[in-house]
Amino acid sequence: MSPAVPAPLTYDSALRQRISENLAQHERRVVDTEGRRHAAVAVVLVDSEAGEGRIDPDPATPGEPLSADAHELEGRMVDVSGGAAFLLSRRSGRLRAHSGQWALPGGRIDEGEDAITAAIRETDEELGVRLDPEDVIGLLDDYPTRSGYVITPVVLWGGGPLELRPSPDEVLAAYRVGLHQLLRSDSPRFLDIPESDRPVVQIPLGDTDRVHAPTGAVLLQLRRLGLEGDSTRVDDLEQPTFAWR
Repeated sequence: MSPAVPAPLTYDSALRQRISENLAQHERRVVDTEGRRHAAVAVVLVDSEAGEGRIDPDPATPGEPLSADAHELEGRMVDVSGGAAFLLSRRSGRLRAHSGQWALPGGRIDEGEDAITAAIRETDEELGVRLDPEDVIGLLDDYPTRSGYVITPVVLWGGGPLELRPSPDEVLAAYRVGLHQLLRSDSPRFLDIPESDRPVVQIPLGDTDRVHAPTGAVLLQLRRLGLEGDSTRVDDLEQPTFAWR
């Protein structure tokens, strides 16, 4: 049976205020890096039209072969846009680490940067979207990864649909994914794996795709805290083994 998918959410000032207030009232968890590298990801909230598809770096040659590290990820995400949305990328198969995986724009925080500065810079570099510190509406909890990072998620208000210009060096394709997809009746999913006593989190999007932690954990907290005001932590949720490297 197909999952129940709610109607798209309206992208307006009321939604911005709702998410901003929920994040402001939350006591954010800050994780000590303890020798790990500090990174930031951008949760960019934009408007979208139903039926909008993937945005390719080069429309003349859409797509590219995925590396062996792409694993079982299908990349057939369709019918996910509409109303208030977030920006999601499929990482290029050319990348040495985590190639072919679903990701929010982001990367390592450079010397002299903070998480907000890094998230804004990475959004520009990866998706060609320039935002400002005034567009930040809050931060989510830090998430420590198996691959040696502590990720700080920065939530930004895009102010409209925005024009995306993905970088071919980093992005296979970019998507506007409606926030209503996070509220599906089959989301989230939790799996047990023999390598860990922590549950692996999956966020189903579209018909066949599943987004795992760390991105899946960030999106789950965006739903729980940002949309529902639920302060349940997500940093105890596990990543699949292919993301441990």
